[in-house]
Amino acid sequence: MMHTESGRLWNEDLAPTTEAQRNWRWYHFAALWVGMVMCIPAYTLAASLIEGGMSALQAVSTVFIANAIVLIPMLLIGHAGAKYGIPYAVLARTSFGVQGARLPALMRAIVACGWYGIQTWFGGQMIYTLGGVLLGHPLGGDALPGLGINAAQLICFLLFWGIQFWYIFHGMDAIRQLETYTAPLKILICFVLLGWVYQKAGSFGPILDQPSQFAEGGKKAGQFWSSFWPSLTAMIGFWATLALNIPDFTRFAKSQRDQVLGQTIGLPAPMGLLALLAVIVTSATVVLYGKAIWDPVDLASRMTGAAVLVALIILLIDTVSVNLAANLVGPAYDFSALNPEKISYKTGGYITAGIALVMMPWKILETTQGYIFTWLIGYSALLGPIAGILIIDYYFIRRTRIEVAALYQEQGIYSYQNGWNMAAVAAFILGVLPNIPGFLNAAFPASFPDISEIWKTLYTYAWFLGLMLSGVIYLLLMKGKRVA
Repeated sequence: MMHTESGRLWNEDLAPTTEAQRNWRWYHFAALWVGMVMCIPAYTLAASLIEGGMSALQAVSTVFIANAIVLIPMLLIGHAGAKYGIPYAVLARTSFGVQGARLPALMRAIVACGWYGIQTWFGGQMIYTLGGVLLGHPLGGDALPGLGINAAQLICFLLFWGIQFWYIFHGMDAIRQLETYTAPLKILICFVLLGWVYQKAGSFGPILDQPSQFAEGGKKAGQFWSSFWPSLTAMIGFWATLALNIPDFTRFAKSQRDQVLGQTIGLPAPMGLLALLAVIVTSATVVLYGKAIWDPVDLASRMTGAAVLVALIILLIDTVSVNLAANLVGPAYDFSALNPEKISYKTGGYITAGIALVMMPWKILETTQGYIFTWLIGYSALLGPIAGILIIDYYFIRRTRIEVAALYQEQGIYSYQNGWNMAAVAAFILGVLPNIPGFLNAAFPASFPDISEIWKTLYTYAWFLGLMLSGVIYLLLMKGKRVA
């Protein structure tokens, strides 16, 4: 450890990556994204758009455009990770200050713990469904007092939690290998699924031919744009959290080219294709079952014989790989950055997994149903301002030049006032404020019914608005402090 570095800001996991650790090639990044994209929540994204009145083509295009947009901050923020080998929680120190960086780190970590718990519950439910299929009857039982779920559900949840724990214990390389080996498998399964529904239904079903409800004479004629923008923001919100902590992955990149090429291949196109697949498969379920089935677990449980077994096992592997990459790596580093002396990356992972247990995700899902997603997407829209500040700071204030040693010093150029850069804090707060009324109305409509249309409209652009507003304010506040 260099004598200038403070143990309170530095540990092995937060230190810049060494040459030997930088072994991720472009195909690892592409596989990482294919692995993360192929997940149950992403599969059902297009569903919400079609239910909202879009045609199949409009829905798939919206998903694709959103991911092409979110790719931009991914590559911009990812650049710093690949150039300096530092994670997001350390990169945030350049703009928020060496102490202040804990604020954006914690904001990112909390939302990830929520997702981690919810995905772990989904995984447990799949094991539960699988058990029922293998035994030939559903696993029932009385709800346990205080928990509200039966013993079998609890065991399945803990089992899935344990599978993921193995990967936390074995670190980042185990996650990379899991993603790289399972990505081709997931693409193959998609084609198998397409073949299966086509053969069963004899056609790709009616949803594909349904005109958009926004077309002339449709139920919502002329309302396309008022539906498109909030949908686009929600789709961007889906990966907006990862746009922040993408340096946690790009710090292992062999070169800038590897991260740029890998992410560009891995994100927008596979996401658009998955949406298309979901639409086609669901369209065929209308022919097969008389109604649209958007939930892949529900669909898998209706298959017969070996098909159901294979389908559910694939969905399980899938949920593990997505959950670890999207919801564990980030908070593990973020918690480590709160107290580097005492918390390593692994310990940060244990904390995340522990919070996921304590929060009893099934209770959250049951009490708030859709609100949790309103809430989480709303929350990720609150992360837009942080992305704006990071991008402006790195490209406009620092011109991509960072004094790496100073990131780990309490009295360096990034200490500002007592370790806090108030310009970043102010820009963050001002970027969040305009979205609060709309957010409250979306999350708690009963308590906040009388929010004016202006706020609601602003909220539909929450991520864009926060990113632009905070970025501009930060640039103005930091004027004259440009660092050569």
